[in-house]
Amino acid sequence: MKETDLLIIGGSAGGILSAQMARKAYGNIDITLIRETKTVMVPCGIPYIFGTLRDIKKNRIPDTGLHDANINLLIDNAMEIDKENKTVTTKENGIISYKKLIIATGSLPIIPTFIPGYDLGNVFAILKDENYLNKIFEKLDAAQNVIVIGGGFIGVEFAEQARVLGKNVTLVEMADACLWQAFDKKYTDEIENLLKDKGINVMTKTKVKKIVGEKSVEGIELDGGQIVPADMVILGLGMRPNGALGKNCGLEMNAKGAIVVDQYMRTSDPDIFAVGDCAEKKCFFTGKDAPILLASTAAMEAKIAGSNAFQLRLLRANKGTISTFSTKIFGRTFAAAGLTEAKARQEGYCIMVGEFNTMDRHPGTLPDAQKISIKMIFSKCSGIILGAQVFGGNTVTEIINILSLAITKDITATELNTFQTATHPLVSPSPIAYPINAAAMNAIATNCNHLNEGLTI
Repeated sequence: MKETDLLIIGGSAGGILSAQMARKAYGNIDITLIRETKTVMVPCGIPYIFGTLRDIKKNRIPDTGLHDANINLLIDNAMEIDKENKTVTTKENGIISYKKLIIATGSLPIIPTFIPGYDLGNVFAILKDENYLNKIFEKLDAAQNVIVIGGGFIGVEFAEQARVLGKNVTLVEMADACLWQAFDKKYTDEIENLLKDKGINVMTKTKVKKIVGEKSVEGIELDGGQIVPADMVILGLGMRPNGALGKNCGLEMNAKGAIVVDQYMRTSDPDIFAVGDCAEKKCFFTGKDAPILLASTAAMEAKIAGSNAFQLRLLRANKGTISTFSTKIFGRTFAAAGLTEAKARQEGYCIMVGEFNTMDRHPGTLPDAQKISIKMIFSKCSGIILGAQVFGGNTVTEIINILSLAITKDITATELNTFQTATHPLVSPSPIAYPINAAAMNAIATNCNHLNEGLTI
């Protein structure tokens, strides 16, 4: 029987960072990481393999970080966890005993088995497996009419990349708007108009009745009976937690199939942690179930678990996901963090909103300047930021990262209005029109105007 101090199952963001963090925290302990595939894909980079990178090998996460940290890497399948005896049975390496275990088995694509024809040829879900993605690569190059079912981030990004290749692309979303969970209507309209302007047929409020064809897909039938021709279908309906190992060994699970964890990523077994997509997610604001599966969330959780595997050393507890997103569509970046205005109102928050438009360079006549639009949502009584949405050029992601930190630290509109910025004409908006400051100031001004009604000076 092999023995190790810390055993990690899963080799993507959650597993890698758990291992690296544990090495930094505990020094010369024995750490073993098991993963199923020889290579690991950058999860968020998968859509860009097909249109931008044009080479699957360019989307690999290198193993250098694991080797440099002296992590034992096993390419194997973990078959069963015996939590009473603290062992894991593997397919190739037999039984491995552990002192502490971190489960980082990620997620699996949602397969719409309720749609007849989901299993036809040339219908693909998105698996994070290089060999499988190679099949998609070959079929997409040969295809002409491509349908993407699902208007979330995976669906929108695949639709864009297929269009970059010159394919006829139809994007079908059952909800009222694409990316509706991350953005309010003004922003979803902007996204959809951009997709349409680039030649993508966007169909929202549209349900797929069945996928039609004999052996391979020939089209999809919509609820109203319309047939849309296709020689390839991409299923972009999202992901579900891959928590089977936890369930089978008797760990506490939630209704969505995720492993229940506490704020330090500990499961119902004190010697087992779970991080990333396989672990339960709670909303930062409400504590409600929030199945938002993101690599950035996995990275945060992995650092907590790796630090606290043997002792509670990192007292920065996981207070929940704030759903921080960013994507780039035909040269424009869209990003969001926290609650949308619609969600904040739905949850019963009394809010104030600040918006601002500017250019991301100053002067705005510089050749690479792009317009930035920002929207920030605050609690009206406390002034604490609840959420933000931004679109524009490449600086947008760093702006949302600032606001992500602001949300987790309960920073107020006044503090964001007055915080000091490093600006330069070639790399940032103007200091007199910095988007965060200006949108916060507008939110405060709107609120003050209400307070000033009837005031005599």
